[in-house]
Amino acid sequence: MGRIAVIGAGMGAMAAAARLAVAGHRVTVYERAETYGGAVRRFERDGFGFDTGPGLLTLPAVWRDLFVKTGKEPLEDCVELVQVDPSARHVFADGTEVSLPNASRAGVVAALDEALGAGAGERWGDFLVRAREAWDRTRRPLLEEPLWPNWPVLAEREPYPSVPHRRLLRTRRATTLAEVAAWELRDERLAALLESHALAYGLDPRTAPASAAVLPYMEHAFGTWYVRGGMRELARAVYERCVRRRVEFVFGAEVTRIVEKDGRAAGIELGDGSVAEADHVVADVDPARLRALTDRPLDEAGDVQPRQDAPTRFTVLLALRGAREAGAAHRTVVHAPAPGSEPAFLVSPGGDEPPRPTVTVLRPDDPALRPDGEHESVVLSAVVSAEAGWESEGAVRRCTELLLEAAGSAIAGLSERLLWHEVRTPGHIADETGARFGAVPAPALAAGEGRFLHPANTTRLPGLYRAGGWSHPGGGLPHAGMSGALVAGLIVEGPEFKGSQ
Repeated sequence: MGRIAVIGAGMGAMAAAARLAVAGHRVTVYERAETYGGAVRRFERDGFGFDTGPGLLTLPAVWRDLFVKTGKEPLEDCVELVQVDPSARHVFADGTEVSLPNASRAGVVAALDEALGAGAGERWGDFLVRAREAWDRTRRPLLEEPLWPNWPVLAEREPYPSVPHRRLLRTRRATTLAEVAAWELRDERLAALLESHALAYGLDPRTAPASAAVLPYMEHAFGTWYVRGGMRELARAVYERCVRRRVEFVFGAEVTRIVEKDGRAAGIELGDGSVAEADHVVADVDPARLRALTDRPLDEAGDVQPRQDAPTRFTVLLALRGAREAGAAHRTVVHAPAPGSEPAFLVSPGGDEPPRPTVTVLRPDDPALRPDGEHESVVLSAVVSAEAGWESEGAVRRCTELLLEAAGSAIAGLSERLLWHEVRTPGHIADETGARFGAVPAPALAAGEGRFLHPANTTRLPGLYRAGGWSHPGGGLPHAGMSGALVAGLIVEGPEFKGSQ
């Protein structure tokens, strides 16, 4: 079989590598850093451990499928998956709180009615029914198949069946997520709940298509999961599966050029000048870096173009004295006090006083991440603009203060319990992933004139493929795993590959 050179050891790259190795290819992964996992990293200090990338998992079936297809040991034999319940506790700007049960429509409806008033739960439940229809319409073409040349069909057709909205003498249907929130949910807190799923990926609800309704639906339908020991354990398990399938890893290997021969990718050149020949090259890197590795355009007019405006993530790691209180939610979402200003900041940062963003507080009940039962590790995170001047100590300090302020709504007595904190700026993400400004890609979405799609896994250079969050079907752990499956299928079966069955 063929020789495969993989650039980057992110989750999408490793998912492709394991599948290609099982198909009989000789696969070598070249990673510029000294470890695997891309953004799925762990920080450790004084017996405390923290996930510095994704902290929770949706659609675990994607990774279950990888382990089924690449060996005898299922995923659950390699990591311990724990369903998070409640899925999340939400603290709204007016002080209202609600804890939403995991993967239970009836439970969510009842919780919202009790917390927000009669009728709120029913409106949210009806919204989920419509979101399911959008999911059913887009799941296969958007997630399980390669991005075909007729991709404008996905871009032009809005799959979310919005409710007709009468305004003055006109009847309209929602085309953006913000319009869905305002016209169909009719409650600022429900609107914040919906829009937080888009903001978590740096999507502006005012411009994100109504099809972004699939993001909360994924959590509702497939549950929210945690990997015992931290999400880094999932990366470890995938890496070890690759090694067992005889994938070779070369760490500390900076790829400087994709070698071409006879009009196709024929290998890679490394920083020391050596060349590794290959029949196919798979790249799990951001678009700017990939373009720099080639001597020709990878996309032409009529192709989906890489997005240039991806935001990034700001994270604060907390080491706390005192045991985690009984019944504490694994995840608390503290909504922004002025939600209208948050998407504006993502799009056009500026000014001396940034608004407090929506902050996610993760408090895993995991002995592996704390020195003993009398301490607790906590991760605070917010999506922020990638171009907000994070090299400035003042900007970092102010953002840290804002996240700590929000965390006070989720953790009682935080200031008295705090031993120390570590800040992870977008610069850390850039160093670990190589992505420009530490940008973090969002999942692909239908409609929106194609602005929310990602470039195809194939490129205009034959033999060169894209995997990972910067390619179809976009960012997030499930989507990265899907991209690996699509790339492997395209290489093994060729252009006739129709997607996973």
